[in-house]
Amino acid sequence: MNNYSGKSNSGPSGWKYYGQIRPDFAIKPKEGQESVWDYPRPPKLAPDEREILVIFANKIVARSTNTIRILETASAPAFYIPKADINMDYMKKVLGKSRCEWKGDAIYWNIEAKGEIAERAAWSYPQPKSEFFKIKGHVCFYPSRAFCYVNGEHVKPQPGGFYGGWITKEIAGPVKGESDETFL
Repeated sequence: MNNYSGKSNSGPSGWKYYGQIRPDFAIKPKEGQESVWDYPRPPKLAPDEREILVIFANKIVARSTNTIRILETASAPAFYIPKADINMDYMKKVLGKSRCEWKGDAIYWNIEAKGEIAERAAWSYPQPKSEFFKIKGHVCFYPSRAFCYVNGEHVKPQPGGFYGGWITKEIAGPVKGESDETFL
């Protein structure tokens, strides 16, 4: 089992949950819900055909029924939308990047529409690691910086500012960002 709780078995950052066993503090999912504590670590890719909609400044920035959800222990899913389903006229690449231990180097995008700007509102992986190659050419949006919808349900942003997870009624948490000290 990779899900361990002793300090000596924890990862370098103290993380000890890997999706094999749901911890006692996790909310038990109701029918039709998924527990973020059942998602694996490393994360997995899950194709999704529900309608995804991203709106900014009353403009449809993205609409897709061909997305990929990334499911990772303790995080709300992130929906990666193919660039073919995004109005890239609204997207402006910005300086800076970050690194994900699983996916590789991310770049960031502003959304610019009708004179309004949502800074660093989205990210993508131009050269993802081989296990995540399917998200190449996809962009994920922060629901805290644009209006995001899954099948018409308005998405709540994952707390914490850094995380880009999409919280819907199907998600049972708690998720990273709510009270991280609980998870270590």
